[in-house]
Amino acid sequence: IRTVTYFFIFLNLSLAVFEEPAVYPLPFLVTSLIEVLCLLVFFGRLTHFAKVTLRNVFWKDTKNICIMVAILLSLTDLAIYGVLRIYNVSSIRWSRIVRPIFLINFAESRQIRRAFRSIRNTLPEITYVFLLFMFSLLMFSLMALKLFGERNLQTAEGLPYFKNYLEIVFDLYVLVTTANSPDVMMPAFDFSSWYALFFIAFVIVNTYIFMSLFLAVVYNNYKKHLKVMFG
Repeated sequence: IRTVTYFFIFLNLSLAVFEEPAVYPLPFLVTSLIEVLCLLVFFGRLTHFAKVTLRNVFWKDTKNICIMVAILLSLTDLAIYGVLRIYNVSSIRWSRIVRPIFLINFAESRQIRRAFRSIRNTLPEITYVFLLFMFSLLMFSLMALKLFGERNLQTAEGLPYFKNYLEIVFDLYVLVTTANSPDVMMPAFDFSSWYALFFIAFVIVNTYIFMSLFLAVVYNNYKKHLKVMFG
């Protein structure tokens, strides 16, 4: 039963690869039939669990309620999406976000729930580090607006460079991952090579210091909660 349950959970989660917008698109009828089959298996597994569990125990278990609600939401969304598709009305499958519920809440997923619970308990304790990081990001963005906003610089595409504060926040947030490096600094660097010092300081503070600190806090707290849980 555990192997069958995990197989259909994996199949249900994998549908996102084949549903619009898809990496490998399949006809809507195929993906919808597979999803209905998965939901029937989940409902059957839940029914089987209800048969071997006392009724008051079954209905007091939040995990079972979550699975039932997820099945109903998925079927409702699938039906609405199918009807709108018949009438050529554009819509989205909003119920996809509830699919991980099946992975977490089935009785076979006890270890996954423990790991998820540890992550959940860790989140409040990393709030202070996250707030410090966001404060640093916002301050560097304000400095960038003052440094470059009045220089009338342009990007390689001819767009205004660092003129909008929210766009600056987003660009510097991406720079923390180094995904847009060094492109994001080239207009300023072409204007004056000294401006590279601003981006070097930003990367040192936010990428190397804050991200390392963030990772250390997450790891230590996750390990602590996991040790308490397995006791």
